[in-house]
Amino acid sequence: MARSVQRLQIPTRRLARILALCAGVCAIAAAAAAAPKTVCTITVNSADEKEAFRRYLPASRYRFVELVEPGRPDWLASACRAGVRCDVLIVSGHYDGANEFFSDRLEAREYLPVAELERVSCSASCPGLFERLQEVYLFGCNTLNPAPQSSASAEVVRSLVREGHSAKEARRQLQALNATQGESSRERMRQIFKDVPVIYGFSSAAPLGPIAGSTLERYLRAGGARDVARGHPSGRLLGYFAPFAMTAAAGITGQDPGIAARRDMCQFADERRSDAARLAFVHELLGRHVGEMRLQLDRIQRLMAGLDEAARRQPAVARELDSIAHDTAVRDRFLAYARGLDDPPVRVRLVNLARELGWLDADQRWQEFALMLGELLDRPALDVPEIGLACELNQDGDLDGAFGRRGPPADPSGAAAEDVAHAAVRACLGSSEARARVLAALVGTSEPEVRLAQAYLRQRPIEQPAELRRVAMAIAAMDPGEAQVRALEALGRHYVADREVLDGLAKLYARTPSAAVQNAIAGILIRADRDSVAAVGLPRVLREHRLPAHGDDSLVGTLIERLPMP
Repeated sequence: MARSVQRLQIPTRRLARILALCAGVCAIAAAAAAAPKTVCTITVNSADEKEAFRRYLPASRYRFVELVEPGRPDWLASACRAGVRCDVLIVSGHYDGANEFFSDRLEAREYLPVAELERVSCSASCPGLFERLQEVYLFGCNTLNPAPQSSASAEVVRSLVREGHSAKEARRQLQALNATQGESSRERMRQIFKDVPVIYGFSSAAPLGPIAGSTLERYLRAGGARDVARGHPSGRLLGYFAPFAMTAAAGITGQDPGIAARRDMCQFADERRSDAARLAFVHELLGRHVGEMRLQLDRIQRLMAGLDEAARRQPAVARELDSIAHDTAVRDRFLAYARGLDDPPVRVRLVNLARELGWLDADQRWQEFALMLGELLDRPALDVPEIGLACELNQDGDLDGAFGRRGPPADPSGAAAEDVAHAAVRACLGSSEARARVLAALVGTSEPEVRLAQAYLRQRPIEQPAELRRVAMAIAAMDPGEAQVRALEALGRHYVADREVLDGLAKLYARTPSAAVQNAIAGILIRADRDSVAAVGLPRVLREHRLPAHGDDSLVGTLIERLPMP
């Protein structure tokens, strides 16, 4: 039995419309496939990497857009307003491991703050710039370093142990905190470049621009151009850069444990949020695990520094500040954490933040610093960082006599505090007796003590002519050697116009058997008063008693060229 076949009948006019629609869709798809990819470059240092890509990626398929506009500080915002949409992003610049990409060229003014990348990533004011990124290339040291950026992790563990947790429990809580907060450069970049399939960077030192450029050229010349903008890690690229510890990561997604850290980041970075909303979040953050506050300390401090008096007077901001200031439970926990820190510079930051948050008045802030400095002086060993910290804290003289009048610590004037480092810290706090001890060390025979005295004088230079004269004469009487050179270098940071001092230096220059000593004396004279130098006959002494030079960078030669013969 013959089977009848029923054919589908489509009116000719309708069929034509369907075919036209299909042709249009295909044309759009083909056009999209043929549209050139946009390679955005941020070049704050070397252009070698950018130029390597430009040479080997065909112009018919790739369009290059340099986002940096020299002389314009808001160049990234300018790119946002122009509607630039990047498929590939190449960032070339030195990276400080935390805050910015920068140039090593003295004339360069452009840099890229990481906070600006966070703003672009979190704010709706810049839709599209990073929205369709397939790949990011970060040519800077440690851009994908997985190690913590600071000592905050160790601080958190010690704080938990002090609160009564076991060391094992403290480490467990820290691991959980790191899993969600991500303190490393690697995690920070993953948070910024959310949903980007591939981020290339370096887990340690990156190659210099010319080396990176030539390595890229070899990779691209060998067919690597086919891997660009595909959104998949290129094993071939990682192989070429294997000697330089290049690595790859993917931006976080909504299912990533680190997404909570990104949400916290955006609470600060999203420019749509008001100051009052940010302060409300800070209050919430201060009530969480103390480690979360510590990991966000930089952002909290930037927010507080940006609140001028006009902003603080706004009703909503004033209410939030008042709410924080009257939260005594959070205040007490915060100050207990700060007082327990072993890192004085971080403790100073937290004390200053407590003042900003309304938890300490000026006198209470002074007492916190006095307490910390007293504990510092109880340490058996101090060095240059502690000297710098003490002098910096007392730059205005507010802590002068702190251990003789009303501070919590006892008077640290006993024998245990008589080494040069302890004396230098006390001298920073206004002790004239300790200053005399440090200046005596400057002209001693111990090179380590001279180094400590140098560190002190960088912070507290000699200003009294009589004191400068005594020190200079004592240096001139030292035996030739490294200690004398160091002492002269310390004196070289001062402007010398005293003719008695200059005459003593001239005599030392003429009799010393050391070219290094002569070079150090020249370093003083280069900065000295020219009329006084000429008056004591130094130009002739310099020429007649010059010892054989060591290298072409002798300061003696430079000084002789600058001083005219009488």
